[in-house]
Amino acid sequence: MKYSIQEAARITGLTPSTLRYYESEGLLPNIKRAENRHRYYDESNLEWIAVINCLKNTNMPIEQIKEFVILNSQGDGTLYKRLELILKHRENVQKKIDELNKYMEHINYKVDYFTMACELGTEKELKKERYPNHFYIKEDE
Repeated sequence: MKYSIQEAARITGLTPSTLRYYESEGLLPNIKRAENRHRYYDESNLEWIAVINCLKNTNMPIEQIKEFVILNSQGDGTLYKRLELILKHRENVQKKIDELNKYMEHINYKVDYFTMACELGTEKELKKERYPNHFYIKEDE
């Protein structure tokens, strides 16, 4: 099936200008054009856009995404290089997830703390003994 740039944008959730940018950066090298020179996208392009979005949205730099695309275009001889690149990226993403999970623990503590403070109508009743392993808001002196 063929999709116009507007249809591809709607399907992928990207803007047409983003799709053009991806193409100009070499991230989508196989975009075909109709006789009227308008771009059209097929299923394989949409799959690549999904891969690019995944990598971009997990903070892989554009240059590394471009390297991945180039390696892919070179065929099976680059399988190990592509695997290495994706493994390294997965490691970076996992580190970020772990960091965010630590922040989430602190946010959850704050939710519990302020829920309890709201129920009590004050923070003054919440003593260090009640939440021994977290940060505390000091009482006004």
